[in-house]
Amino acid sequence: MKKENIRNFCIIAHIDHGKTTLSDRFIQASDLFFKINETSKETQLLDSMDLEKERGITIKSHPIRLQYEIQGETYIFQIMDTPGHVDFSYEVSRSLAACEGAILLIDVSQGVEAQTVANTYLAMENNLVIIPVLNKIDLKNVNIEEAYQEITELLGVSREEIIQASAKDGRGVPEIIQAVKDLIPPPSGEETKPLKALIFDSHFDMYIGVVAHIRVFDGSIRKGMKIMLMSNHETFEVEEVGIFKMNMQPVEELGVGEVGYFSALIREPHIVTVGDTVTESKNPTPMALPGYRKIMPMVFSGLYPINPNDYDKLKDSLEKLKLNDASFIFEPETSAALGYGFRCGFLGLLHLEIVGERLRREYEQELITTSPSVIYRVTQYNNEVLFIENPSKFPDRSKIKMIEEPIVTASIITPTEFIGPVMELSKLKRGQYKNMEYLSEVRATLHYDFPLSEIIIDFYDQLKSVTKGYASLDYEFSGYKPEKIVLVNILVNGTPVDALSFMSIEENAGYKGRMILEKLRKLIPRQMFNIALQASIGGKIIARENIVQLRKDVLAKCYGGDITRKRKLLEKQKEGKKRMKAIGNVEIPQEAFMSILKN
Repeated sequence: MKKENIRNFCIIAHIDHGKTTLSDRFIQASDLFFKINETSKETQLLDSMDLEKERGITIKSHPIRLQYEIQGETYIFQIMDTPGHVDFSYEVSRSLAACEGAILLIDVSQGVEAQTVANTYLAMENNLVIIPVLNKIDLKNVNIEEAYQEITELLGVSREEIIQASAKDGRGVPEIIQAVKDLIPPPSGEETKPLKALIFDSHFDMYIGVVAHIRVFDGSIRKGMKIMLMSNHETFEVEEVGIFKMNMQPVEELGVGEVGYFSALIREPHIVTVGDTVTESKNPTPMALPGYRKIMPMVFSGLYPINPNDYDKLKDSLEKLKLNDASFIFEPETSAALGYGFRCGFLGLLHLEIVGERLRREYEQELITTSPSVIYRVTQYNNEVLFIENPSKFPDRSKIKMIEEPIVTASIITPTEFIGPVMELSKLKRGQYKNMEYLSEVRATLHYDFPLSEIIIDFYDQLKSVTKGYASLDYEFSGYKPEKIVLVNILVNGTPVDALSFMSIEENAGYKGRMILEKLRKLIPRQMFNIALQASIGGKIIARENIVQLRKDVLAKCYGGDITRKRKLLEKQKEGKKRMKAIGNVEIPQEAFMSILKN
């Protein structure tokens, strides 16, 4: 295929604006759909995971190669359907680096939303041609004029450049295909130069090892070629080269501008890194591609196998999952209560939830997930700076000069009637108001600085609740700010339980500690002695609950006799309880951990 007839582009939008439905229409308009199933009515053709189909969201970027006959010529469209949720923005940025253009999809009933703006700026940073499409025009009682106004202000385009479409019934799809052919430039690059290809994704196949997804910028790659990964200078022989149709399809070679995959019997997942440049080992390209900016995890949580013998299996599963999700990081850690596990970094709470669910479904792992935390910057009196994401690594309070918490800059787009409730909620979450802009007469964008710890748990749910589902949120890390942060230890019968310890601002520590103790009191079985549940900051107890002892009726056998006999039995029982309390261990059931850590 000559490169002049290749078009590489992705579909970007806010969550639930119709990206996957539009990609389904592209497939149905191509020759590929009739080859796979002429009568198929299936939707979400590119969403291969059960999780994606169940939740109706895209989690992974899905590349596919389609062929069209346009005005007597054959064109190749290489499409990437990308996720829309803020937690998967790294997937979007990786897809953009492998494209020359992007279709920006806007739901006419929702208008421009927070992630629409964020994805638009990402596309602009990559110098992509943007084709604006107004989707869901089949819906009744929608304000198309308002949506037009918002798009023209965002992109600075004229009304004539915006395509009206309905991905549901296929209206506007031929016009979008024509715009892709006319507006998105063909890939640049030279076939005569040494191979230069970008790894934008990868996955692990149990039969052929690591499969790297690549976009070729210069030269070509074919079976039997000796290649080198430029980041670590590892060399391999290519075993298979192919393209993405509905499934992977082997081909002879991939040339300039083409998107596909290769396998080279790479068995160690850590060898292949997303953003690396692939070149020919004998004739390497002089300069590697810039790759991707290093992603910074926002939320940290511990993952522990329920069965301690599954530790090695979990480690292998995490390495394979990391291949498929470059924004996920992990390192080993040990907990006195939970044993051996891993401290993992995620981009957000949905990302954490999806990774946990994928480990359970795809790798058959039974896990305990500890409560999410953020990374704090701690400066000690000797001016040493520590980054603490795990409460167990918190230094002694006497050594701490200053603690700073991570701050994010958030954009909240909401109908104007809900500005008051949104500002009230933001104040409760310690938000610092910056400014407000009106997108139109009925929609506004509020800009706030939030402590990350306040918005990772339930802020998004509460925001949707106070705005009846109409608000949208996007945020990015902006830096650190000093705050009074304390480490709260949870003690059971005087013994600290490290898995339940947490970091919090000082004024909320007592409330959070009491919440955990109240749950523990209901979940830990009663013993033959009193159990003290305590929350402490350093040596100071800030909250306490008691689990009342079970009483054995030792006087049941005394059906008569002197009172001294009964007193003697009660004293004997009292001594036994003292001894039991001194040497007795309180076993915290697995259900208690799972119930508390889940929340």
